[in-house]
Amino acid sequence: SFLKKNATIKIEIQGHTAMGSGSHAGRLRLSLDRANAVKDELIKYGINTSRLRAKGFGARKPVAPNNSSSNRAKNRRVEFSIIGK
Repeated sequence: SFLKKNATIKIEIQGHTAMGSGSHAGRLRLSLDRANAVKDELIKYGINTSRLRAKGFGARKPVAPNNSSSNRAKNRRVEFSIIGK
């Protein structure tokens, strides 16, 4: 509803993963897939694709140490950032 009420705002959808098994390239791909899945849902809700940019960061920007399953769960996330109006 925020994007519908603010029709000029553009956002970046940022996908993240936890450090774990798999390669760096694999985590980057997973994080981009995660961001694109959210982008696809927003498009289904009527948000124009020109207002959305998906980006994957892999495990490069953790919000918690990757030392427990609960912390790794915090690192598997999608965030939004306003990139323009």
